[in-house]
Amino acid sequence: MTTRRTLLGLLAASPFFGGAFTPALAAVKAFAVSFTPDEWRRRLGKDAFVVLREEATERPFTSPLNNEKRTGTFVCRGCDLPLFSSAHKFDSGTGWPSYWQPITKAAIGSTVDKSYFMVRTEVHCSRCGGHQGHVFDDGPKPTGLRYCINGLSLKFLPAKAA
Repeated sequence: MTTRRTLLGLLAASPFFGGAFTPALAAVKAFAVSFTPDEWRRRLGKDAFVVLREEATERPFTSPLNNEKRTGTFVCRGCDLPLFSSAHKFDSGTGWPSYWQPITKAAIGSTVDKSYFMVRTEVHCSRCGGHQGHVFDDGPKPTGLRYCINGLSLKFLPAKAA
């Protein structure tokens, strides 16, 4: 996994590469759910911590949520905020859970990510600031968007039987 620490190391080398390694550093913001780094580590575990709090990316095709087909809701692993509905999930073939829209626009925040010689839109949970993944404009109708999300950033809550 690539962590923010790795990207910061690359940032130190960026004068030698014309700034091509400049990481996306989210602006400091107070979120409704907030813990110290040590508290986040205890709550999330090592792998989820580096994804949610240090903006790492899990390896493709490793998340069980990529193949989750049941009806339900995908919530933020950090704070349980509902982020995505199974009704908006699709198989993008990328190896990460993908959605064409969040449950509500207010559930997801975004920042510009200029890491890895690219300019992308990073998405995060609006309640705790946890890194979710990125959004791209190559998704299906009706939005044309592809929210490419780390499975480690989410928990799945199956719909209750009627």
